[in-house]
Amino acid sequence: MAQAVYDILDAAGLTIEDVDALVAHQANARILEAVATRLGLKEERVLSNIERVGNTSAASIPIELALAGEGGLLADGDVVIVTAFGAGFAWGAGVIRWGSDHPRPHAGAGGGTDD
Repeated sequence: MAQAVYDILDAAGLTIEDVDALVAHQANARILEAVATRLGLKEERVLSNIERVGNTSAASIPIELALAGEGGLLADGDVVIVTAFGAGFAWGAGVIRWGSDHPRPHAGAGGGTDD
């Protein structure tokens, strides 16, 4: 995952110093610590929910983004790197610039109607 982060930063014209937060797939705490160490990121820049919710598989990144946004851990303009790996030999990364126009999740959101 660390190499995927370096690749996406390079593609975006950014460096690791530009990163305000890293949200990685939350398989376990050891992986998060290893990725942060390889990237040289301080612990406070790595957002994690593994201690609270465990391994939520493919939902771990969106869950942490929602929790961090609601909890005020992300500010407008923050550069957030997301990275994940999957079964087999699959991995990826992306860059998000957090902003005030970011949709905020709320209770009751769903596909039904109130008519």
